[in-house]
Amino acid sequence: MRLNDAVPKEGSQKRPRRVGRGIAAGQGASCGFGMRGQKSRSGRPTRPGFEGGQMPLYRRLPKLKHFPLVNRKTYTVINVSDLASLAANSEVTLSSLIEAGIVTSDDGPLKVLGDGEIGVPLQVKAAAFTSAARAKIEAAKGTCELPEA
Repeated sequence: MRLNDAVPKEGSQKRPRRVGRGIAAGQGASCGFGMRGQKSRSGRPTRPGFEGGQMPLYRRLPKLKHFPLVNRKTYTVINVSDLASLAANSEVTLSSLIEAGIVTSDDGPLKVLGDGEIGVPLQVKAAAFTSAARAKIEAAKGTCELPEA
């Protein structure tokens, strides 16, 4: 038999520490919590994240800059001025713009921005339009269509 073979019987439990029962027990009077202060009081622990009244880290962080939006929508953006070179009454979609070489990468659904001027009527099908872009396309006798979703 070795010392590491001497283990408690299966299902046995260790006695709980009885504090505050006199000096002989080793946990008398202050029960191992010291003399005074927040950590010696009853109901002692503070909540997780508490920093003594200072604004805690989990409340400071979102106020700082450069925190990205979670699940942010990304669009393939194009300006109205880029559509001016297309033929009149043509249908404009993301795939047709990629084929024409006006847009080089598919970064998500198409969004039309209102920078520039347009003089030809176009049938534009995009996921989103700015109000200026919609006004300029419709002023040129074109149409703005949102996909059915």
